[in-house]
Order: sequence, then structure tokens, then C-alpha cells
Amino acid sequence: MATATLTPTRARQLRSTGRRPGEKRFGVGRVVAFAILALLAITWLIPVLWAVATSLQSEADAGSAPVSWIGESGITFEAYAKVLAEGNVGLWTLNSVLTSVIITALTVATSALAAYAFSRLDFAGRRWLYFAIIAAIIIPPQVLIIPLFYEMLAFGMVDTYLGLILPQVVAPAMVFILKKFFDAVPIELEEAARVDGASRLRVFWSIVLPLSRPILAAVSIFVFIQAWNNFLWPFLIINDTSLMTLPVGLQTVKSAFGVQYAQTMAMSILAALPLIVLFLFFQRQIIKGIATTGFGGQ
Repeated sequence: MATATLTPTRARQLRSTGRRPGEKRFGVGRVVAFAILALLAITWLIPVLWAVATSLQSEADAGSAPVSWIGESGITFEAYAKVLAEGNVGLWTLNSVLTSVIITALTVATSALAAYAFSRLDFAGRRWLYFAIIAAIIIPPQVLIIPLFYEMLAFGMVDTYLGLILPQVVAPAMVFILKKFFDAVPIELEEAARVDGASRLRVFWSIVLPLSRPILAAVSIFVFIQAWNNFLWPFLIINDTSLMTLPVGLQTVKSAFGVQYAQTMAMSILAALPLIVLFLFFQRQIIKGIATTGFGGQ
């Protein structure tokens, strides 16, 4: 029945190739590509599964030889119970959520305003200032750690939430990404609103931002993940255990316990769980954002 609806040309193509028009051929190249992707997926999954398996063993089984996926004592949640009992995981998780959300909100707000200014406003030194922001992208953050720490020390922000949050709000890469998106927004829409009497800020809020929801969502997710995973700066600026974020706090527990393989893996799984949940809820936006911006490493 389906063949009867085809034109004579497409029917001949179907008889000669065995495929409908537009149907992709499942050739050797695609098989090789799927095989490579499957190999990469397995290579990535094995350490994750090994971490989960080790965290579900007793310390005696985790440190014994030869190593095994399931210890002689069977599956146990003893390592998770010890980590939750000895460490302040709940408070550290709350600190991570709080600081990551604030960093994300401030970064997106300031980056969007700066990007819009570079995209639409004409002011003295705009070109050189934009070049400086692009140059800042290629500077490794570790190079600025020492002067940044002394700056926070001079302002009395060491061991405070402000000292933890403010340096992470600066994101030149996000300014660059958002400017490129704003450049593509038709300027005629903004000119029509300006003719109707709308201010520049009103145009930005009512026209540009609603059109930029996809890129803003992608940038927000990237910034949140980066802030959540950041270890070096929170480790340097925070000494008070009640102000620590989850990665830094878990590292403290690890140092207190010494070499405890099961508890170390349990802490790693606990630190990764929130991001896994975040990915499950927003995986479509994350993948779309990576495809749109090409900044998967940010």
C-alpha cells in the first residue's frame, strides 16, 4: 500500500536500493562510529560503576586483595552511614546549593548586561575593552589565585560567603557567548520599541531577554555546574567548616579518616549525586546548550 503512493521515480529508487527516499544507509562507517562510541561509554562507565561497587563494601573488603566487585561481606551501606555521621554533609550540601545558585544568578545577570552593552551600545573604548575580555578567557584561573587571595584578604573577605562568591561571578567566556547571541537578534525589533518610547533597559528586559531564553538556560546550567564542582578557590578562601561547600567538606572528612577506600568512594558518589539529578532533569537543555555554544568544557 505504501509503495503505491510513491511516484514512479521514487518507486524505482526503492526497488534498486531497498530503502525509502531519505532513509539513511546503515553502512560500515556508522557501525564503526557506534562501536567507538560504545567503547568510550564503557570506558567512562567502568570507573563510575567501580566507585559505586567499592562504596557498597566494608573497609576490610575494599582494601583487600585481590579486588572484587562484591566483597565477602556482601553489599553494605556502612561507608555511607559513617560519612553522613562523621561529616556535616547536610550543611555542606546546603552551602553548595546556596552559593552555586547565587553565583549562577549574579553571573548570568552581569554577563547578560555586559554582553548587551558590547553588542548594542556605542561607547568610548568599547572595542579595546571587549578585546581585554576575550584575552581574559585564555588566562588560566590558577594564575590569578594568589593576587585574588591577597585582594580578598585586604577587603576582609577571607572565610566569608562574599569572598567565596564574588570572584566566581566574573565570567568572560559567558560574556562572549551571550554577545554573539545578542548580535544575531534582529535590531529592527528593538528600533520599533524605541520608536514607541521604550527605554534601552525596557527593550533589553521585554524584548531581548525573552528571545534569549535558550542561551540563558544553557549559560545558567554551565555556570551552576562549574560553581558546584569548583574546589580550588573554596578550598583556599574558606577555613570555617560551617562555611565549606560539599567538595571541600568531603575532602576534610577524607583527611580525617585517612585512607578509607569505601568511605572515599561514598563521598565521591554523594558529591556527584546532585549533579546527576540536575542532568536528568535538564539533559535536553544541557545537550542543546553544548550544541549551541560549543563550550562543553566551561
